[in-house]
Amino acid sequence: MLNALDISTSALVAQRLRMNTISNNLANISTTHNEAGEPVPYQAKFVVFQTDPSNAGPAGTAGVKVRSVETADVEPRYKYQPGHPDAIKEGPRTGYVAYPNINMMAEFTDAIETSRAYEANVGAIEISKDLIQHTLRILA
Repeated sequence: MLNALDISTSALVAQRLRMNTISNNLANISTTHNEAGEPVPYQAKFVVFQTDPSNAGPAGTAGVKVRSVETADVEPRYKYQPGHPDAIKEGPRTGYVAYPNINMMAEFTDAIETSRAYEANVGAIEISKDLIQHTLRILA
């Protein structure tokens, strides 16, 4: 029964990191400079999950953990804004500003999915907690 709590807790931790990653993507949807101040648009990130054998249960169940946070390898979205201070000064894209290529609808959809998964795991924890309490009442 405690394995069920461990498995659900591992999922909560993983989903929280996924939600933080999605929030960062949405917060940086118009960021045209990286953290070093260079004119490199923000690259969207995404979380990759994997099973966590350290939370393995007797029935072959396992928890989840974050394997890595990957950076999306996509071309920036170019928008023609010749008066913008970040506009490209020379070359074939003169006058264009490179923005992150982040799909807001996909990010919101992922956020809803993450929220639902989080809620489902909270529900599983509540049910496990109730089962433990009822078991203790029967035994006491």
